[in-house]
Order: sequence, then structure tokens, then C-alpha cells
Amino acid sequence: MSYSVKQVSDKTGLSSYTIRYYDKEGLLPFVKRNEKGNRIFNDQDLEWLSLIHCLKNTGMQLKEIKKYIDWYVEGSSTFNLRKEMLIKHREEVLKELDSLKLNLKKIDDKINYYYKNETNIHPNLKL
Repeated sequence: MSYSVKQVSDKTGLSSYTIRYYDKEGLLPFVKRNEKGNRIFNDQDLEWLSLIHCLKNTGMQLKEIKKYIDWYVEGSSTFNLRKEMLIKHREEVLKELDSLKLNLKKIDDKINYYYKNETNIHPNLKL
């Protein structure tokens, strides 16, 4: 199956601008073009976009994502480099999760404080 940028945008929720930007930055080296020069995506390209989006949303910089993709293009000789990069990134994501959990607990504690002391709070200041 093949898809246009618009169809990929509809399927992934990424803007057409973002998809074109990723391609321009070399993050989509596999995307083919038709005779008019328009990008034509396949299902594997959608999987790559999903991975790129995941890595970016979890804090990996685009230059690091590009390095990962470049290593993939180089082939099996970079297998361990790619694996180690993802392991390191996973560790960073876990640290961020721990930090977010601590912050969430602080927010929950504050909300619980308000619920416990609701009668002492001005009516216009209730959460």
C-alpha cells in the first residue's frame, strides 16, 4: 500500500509540515518519490515515522535519531551501536519517569491538602 503525505498525516496525526521536515532532515531516507517528485510512503515508512515520533517524544534529539537511522542504513555492522543507543535512551526515559512520578506525588499531596482543608478555603478558590 502507498500513501501521500496528506494520508500519512491523517494516519499518524503528524502534520504534513513535520513529515516533510523529517524527510528534509534525512530521517526518512527510504521514502520513494513518484514521477512528479511527490513523496510516496509505504507501511514500513509509517513504522519508521512511528519510531521517530516515539523517540522524539521521549526526549531524543533529532540529530541522535538521524544517527540511529544512518547506522540502520549502514547495515548489520552497526547492530550493536543501535541496540546500545536504544538501551541508553531507555535508561534516560526511566529516569525521567521517576522524576515525573515524584512531581506527580507532590501535586497529588497538594490536591489532597485542599480536599482535607476544603472548609477553610475561600469558596472562589476551590479547585
